[in-house]
Amino acid sequence: MDKSILQLLPKIELHLHLDCSLSYDVVKKLSPQINYTQYKNNFIAPEKCLNLGDFLRCTNGGIDLMQTEVGLKEVVKDLFVQLKKENVIYSEIRFAPLQHINGGIAAEEVVQIVADTAKECISSTGIKAGIILCTLRHYNEEQSLQTVKLVEKFIKNSVIVGFDIAANEAGFPIDSHKKAFEYAVKKDIPRTAHAGEAKGAESVWETIKYFSPQRIGHGVRSIEGDTLIEYLIKKNIHLEVCPSCNVQINVFDKFSDHPINNLYNSGVSVGINTDARSLVNVSLSDEYLKLIETFGWGYKHFYSCNKNALSASFLEDSDKKILREKLDIFFVKNSILWQE
Repeated sequence: MDKSILQLLPKIELHLHLDCSLSYDVVKKLSPQINYTQYKNNFIAPEKCLNLGDFLRCTNGGIDLMQTEVGLKEVVKDLFVQLKKENVIYSEIRFAPLQHINGGIAAEEVVQIVADTAKECISSTGIKAGIILCTLRHYNEEQSLQTVKLVEKFIKNSVIVGFDIAANEAGFPIDSHKKAFEYAVKKDIPRTAHAGEAKGAESVWETIKYFSPQRIGHGVRSIEGDTLIEYLIKKNIHLEVCPSCNVQINVFDKFSDHPINNLYNSGVSVGINTDARSLVNVSLSDEYLKLIETFGWGYKHFYSCNKNALSASFLEDSDKKILREKLDIFFVKNSILWQE
């Protein structure tokens, strides 16, 4: 399958980190002295990292450039350009606002800048999008509560749509974040949570028990649990799967070892995502091409995964209906292009 055809497919991407998706163009704009070799060394992670912690050390370059109003705005606009190029019709973009206050901007202002810029980009590109605010595993209880209350403040009449916990699940207990997620549940704030990536199925069970998420970020090691897949299906908990990133951080040795095909065939709701476009050096079309070449995926798989992701999104039902019609029209009209 030609990548140019894959780029035409309407796509839904729910798991996408803003600060890990800076293109060379935007980095060069914000830091004119940088060359591509420096960009590659500082903004793209090694093809094979030791683990998630090793991978996350490569996020510093993007975060450093996002400490000013100009930096935040340009990075948001740049990401929408990337999404437009491969026909992403809806994306939920996540970031941790407390990582962007080192330049003197208050956390509330950081959220306002990102939200306002995203609104402008939605209007100019026609791409629907939502912003998810993240707490991080190594944050304390106060920081997590501060983040979820930012979601509460902005979620009405805004592009802010939900709450997440990200970063390295290994080595950081969940105790510091229980109150924040209890608050989110109480306030009916939509929730997703990273789990089942750096740790196994037990991490997913723990996350479900204490955080009550509607979705799991990654969740690929759910396949290791005897009854976990059955539970995810029963409760309709969606997995935001990022295959290339999972291989890059050494959860799996190679792409063919990834359980995405088994997860899909099990009947659990899965969607395909890039996670970190610059760090992983991958587009959503690249992910699709790898799935075709490795597992023989085709029309029905991408149609199904995009419908799953849309259903699991934090969009209003009326907007879901509009985008579902776009998916239906395209995939039905162009099904002849696909050889099953």
